[in-house]
Amino acid sequence: MTTSQTPIHSGFGPASTAADVMQGIDLSGTTAIVTGGYSGIGLVTTRALADAGATVVVPARDMAKAGAALDGIANVELAAMDLIDAQSVIDFANRFLDSGRPLPILINSAGVMATALFRDADGHEGQFATNHLGHYRLTCALWPALRAHGGRVVAVSSRGHQIAPVDFDDIDFLERPYDKWQAYGQAKTANALFAHGLDRRGRDHGVRAFSLHPGQIFTDLARHLSAEELSGFDAFDADGNPKVDPEAGLKNVQQGAATSLWCATSPALDGMGGVYCEDCDVAVINQGEMGRKGVAAWATDDAAAERLWALSADWTGMTI
Repeated sequence: MTTSQTPIHSGFGPASTAADVMQGIDLSGTTAIVTGGYSGIGLVTTRALADAGATVVVPARDMAKAGAALDGIANVELAAMDLIDAQSVIDFANRFLDSGRPLPILINSAGVMATALFRDADGHEGQFATNHLGHYRLTCALWPALRAHGGRVVAVSSRGHQIAPVDFDDIDFLERPYDKWQAYGQAKTANALFAHGLDRRGRDHGVRAFSLHPGQIFTDLARHLSAEELSGFDAFDADGNPKVDPEAGLKNVQQGAATSLWCATSPALDGMGGVYCEDCDVAVINQGEMGRKGVAAWATDDAAAERLWALSADWTGMTI
């Protein structure tokens, strides 16, 4: 069945935590992959899935940093992968496929935000290449394992998608001046459109896809922002500590990981997919109010999702 952007009244909300949404979830004998699973909300996600019994595979560019962060967590496997390096992504996926395991859960949580201009080996703008193209390649390469189980794919987007749609005329900022926030916005829109397009292709195989806004959480993702930029978010108290106000979207990492875990595991979402979620529920369509709850219409548009899929297939040489 197709699913509209209509809340399902899940029983959870902005303050719900990873522990709340995982209560009663048994993942014994299953496998999950979590990109970015060794820092910030990704680390909480990894720990929650492992605590529920899953074997969690965490691909990492910085193996030493990942190893230190994951030390002491049972049921975790660490493997080398760099999202912006196409061959590295393919090599990781092939090693996983060689293990013969089905893949019930893939959470694409890694990403970069508001960086200075950089490009991948093919010349594509770096935030789009990392946040979207890397995860597109990974998902396509892992397709046999996802299809073997009828898995769920979760794309961690952001309310930042409201900044900008995908500019199909100049994704790579070859004609327009580079703007790090416009680049971030279109990359996060691409995450949502990717889940939309993947779900249309996967549903007949039992593979469903979701995208989501985790909340505003200042983790290592904000490392490229200046102190002045950070202060502009009004997200810190007088002592410099992050504010926690879930109703206003300001969350801690336990609350920030909740929605991706809910998308990945909740029985309430059985038979659903292709939707953007927040606060552990399906989000409403945002009526053009920047920075407010809901998903921008451009991030749920069928035509844009299909155009992005075709372009991604062309640029990567991969599809499912």
